[in-house]
Amino acid sequence: MSSIDEHSPPSPRRRLSRQDRQRQLLEVAWRLVREEGSDALTLARLADQAGVTKPIVYDHFITRSGLLAALYQDFDARQTALMDVALEASDATLQSRAAVIASSYIECVFLQGREIPGVIAALTGSPELERIKREYEGIFLDKCRAVLESFAGRKGITQAGLRAMLGAAEALSNAAASGEISADEAKDELLASIVAMVNRTVDTSSS
Repeated sequence: MSSIDEHSPPSPRRRLSRQDRQRQLLEVAWRLVREEGSDALTLARLADQAGVTKPIVYDHFITRSGLLAALYQDFDARQTALMDVALEASDATLQSRAAVIASSYIECVFLQGREIPGVIAALTGSPELERIKREYEGIFLDKCRAVLESFAGRKGITQAGLRAMLGAAEALSNAAASGEISADEAKDELLASIVAMVNRTVDTSSS
């Protein structure tokens, strides 16, 4: 005898909340960039890979630029969270705080793999995306300045020094993500660069 369960209709799939749907779409987008590169990332391709209709994807991101910006914001949020937790547990010394900055930056890029360099490269493709990248870079540099300021000389941490630090961080993290160097080598070199940058401000102010 057939049971009622055999003839009952399947349960409808639970609709994701807007936040959960966006999280799903971002995860699929990161996978696409990792497997096929940032050039392959389009809203239509994302809809196909995520198993949703195009209007859903367009509702969340509007344009490809909006999607790329959302990916960068997602990366930045995770990097900030990682850094905040590590700072809370660190000692109030230059070596310890500089190690947190170096480790947090390298670890986040390394964990993201080769996707983030592709997204960052795509962000420089238009003035709008470049502005977004610069905005988030500014927030990161301001945080680093606040963390390191108490260890600097009278003139404080310079913008030029922070930009040099960021350039080193990007180059070293990309090299680690590509396998050219190890993550530990990247962290050690960036740590040394940060400490040297801060110590230069002390030497200058005392001369």
